[in-house]
Amino acid sequence: MIRTIVMLAFWAVALPIAALIFIPWTLLTGDIRVLYRVCMWGAFAGIRLAGIRVETVGLEKLDPARTYIYMSNHVSNVDPPLLLPLIPQRTSVMAKKELFRYPLLGTVMRIGSLVPVDRGHREAGIAAVEAATEVVRQGISMTIFVEGKRSFDGKLLPFKKGPFYLAIEAGVPLVPVTIAGTYSVMPKRRFAITPGWVRVIFHDPIDPGNFESREVLMERVRRAIDSGLPTELQQIAPARGETERSRATG
Repeated sequence: MIRTIVMLAFWAVALPIAALIFIPWTLLTGDIRVLYRVCMWGAFAGIRLAGIRVETVGLEKLDPARTYIYMSNHVSNVDPPLLLPLIPQRTSVMAKKELFRYPLLGTVMRIGSLVPVDRGHREAGIAAVEAATEVVRQGISMTIFVEGKRSFDGKLLPFKKGPFYLAIEAGVPLVPVTIAGTYSVMPKRRFAITPGWVRVIFHDPIDPGNFESREVLMERVRRAIDSGLPTELQQIAPARGETERSRATG
C-alpha cells in the first residue's frame, strides 16, 4: 500500500507542475513533443517508485524511424503508464470522447493526435478507426489494448475487431505486445501494488498485407501475445514447429 501511495503522490505533485510549465508552451507552439516526453518520463518514474521493475524483450527488432500499430493485452491499471514510455517513438492512443470536452485537456489531446472513441455506438467506432488511420498515416504510431478492457484472470479476452480493420486500412506493420507480470503486481479490482518484476515482450512485426482475411490476422496476433504469457495463463497450444524451436534453443 505504501508503494502505491508514493506513486500516486509523485504523480499528484509532478503532473500539475508539468501542466503549468509545458501545457502553455504546447498551446503556444502547437508542438506536443516536449510535453509528451515529460509525461512519459513521469509515468515511468511513478512505476519505478511503486517498486515495479521492468524487463523488455524484442525492442531491438523495431525500427525507431518506422510507424507501427502496437497491440497489447491488458490486465492492470499500471499497463498504460508502464507500456507507453517503452514505445521507441511517439505513440497515440484512443481515449474516451468525454475527456475531449474539457477545454484545456481536450485541446492538448487534439494537439497530441489522440483519438476520441465512443464504445457505445458502432458508427462512432467506425469513425474512431477512420480517425486513427489518419493519425497513423501522419507517421504517428498507435498503441491499442486489443481486448478493449482488463482481464480478470490474466488470460486473454476476445479481441475487438476495430484494431484489425485499422491495421489493414493503414497498411503499416503491427507489433503484438505481451505484458506479463502486472496481473500479480496489480490485478483488476485491487488498489494496492505489490512490488515485482514485469516482462514486456515486443514480438516480431507483422505485415497485415500478408494475410488473406482479418480473422486470420487476428488469430496470428492472438497466438503471438498468448505465447508470451506465463504457461498457466496460456490458452493456445504452440504449433509443433514452435515447440521444436523452443527445445532447440532451450
